[in-house]
Amino acid sequence: MFCQNYEISQLGKGYEITIQKLAEIFIAQQEKGAHNINLVTPTMYAYHIIEAIKIAKQNGLNIPIIYNSNGYENIETIRALKGYIDVYLPDLKYYSNEVATKYSKAPHYFEIATKVILEMINQVGSPRFDEQGMIIKGVMIRHLVLPNHIQNTKNILKWIKENIPEDVYINVMAQYFPTYKAKEDKLINRKLTKREYKQVEEYFYSLDFKNGYIQELGEHEEEYVPKWDI
Repeated sequence: MFCQNYEISQLGKGYEITIQKLAEIFIAQQEKGAHNINLVTPTMYAYHIIEAIKIAKQNGLNIPIIYNSNGYENIETIRALKGYIDVYLPDLKYYSNEVATKYSKAPHYFEIATKVILEMINQVGSPRFDEQGMIIKGVMIRHLVLPNHIQNTKNILKWIKENIPEDVYINVMAQYFPTYKAKEDKLINRKLTKREYKQVEEYFYSLDFKNGYIQELGEHEEEYVPKWDI
């Protein structure tokens, strides 16, 4: 409902490629100096991606593969990715089933996403970094704070603190702005207020995460959303 990349996620902008072409793109990115291959919301193509990774590795691909996910995954799909993915970058968006269903049509989101995240951690273990400080292995969990849903954020952070190994990285994002259909919803048709941000910030620091950080409250986040003209 509020995806900042709604032009490709909802409006169908994009084009088809073959598995072979995808493998060639991976190699081309490495040759251009990319630090990793970042697969953004790749779930529907996971099994195609596995085949592309196999081809690319046979042709010299050696940079980390990142699986950048909304967290709402079939756990069997994640298990199938074992050995192919180096870094998992999942969201943990919703604690409330009602909110998850309303805004993302994702019933039982919290139950599903938390099991998936634990499987991701089980696969790749503690975060590891190269000499440049780039992550090469591990899990980093993101949470986007929504206006008028501060308790949702607190519940998510509490669960992370109580259930996730302390060396996993936690990123609390304050960059929300209304886009697409969110502009029509009275609860999320605005950015966070300073008061809301302060509430989250105080609770976040009270939990004393070892590897947690919170994004500063900005003013011009919408300017950084790319244009998806093909």
